[in-house]
Amino acid sequence: MEHSNYYLYIVILSFVATYPVRAIPALFISKLKLSPYWQKVWDLVPYTALTALVFPGIFNCIKEKVLVDGIETDVINVHAAAIGTVVAIVSALFKLPLSVTVLLSVVATYISVLIF
Repeated sequence: MEHSNYYLYIVILSFVATYPVRAIPALFISKLKLSPYWQKVWDLVPYTALTALVFPGIFNCIKEKVLVDGIETDVINVHAAAIGTVVAIVSALFKLPLSVTVLLSVVATYISVLIF
């Protein structure tokens, strides 16, 4: 089996396994009448979960292999991570769409990895 087909099968099986678990509760919750306070809480859950999952990994994701005393070591490129984070925060403050925010931050991080 080719690697590309193997990965495609993994993605499809992951979708089939996780989508019903997420979609079925959403169908029932959408029919509930909640107070404005609880509606606001439920509206913010995806953002807080995404932040809690993504933010800690920002400063650990850009690693470079460096030889230190003849030993290959991973070194984190903090400058590139910080630049990508700042671009993402600024674009979010300007209320740009999520896809544009992600694209801008990835491009900024990539360029800063090339520079630093």
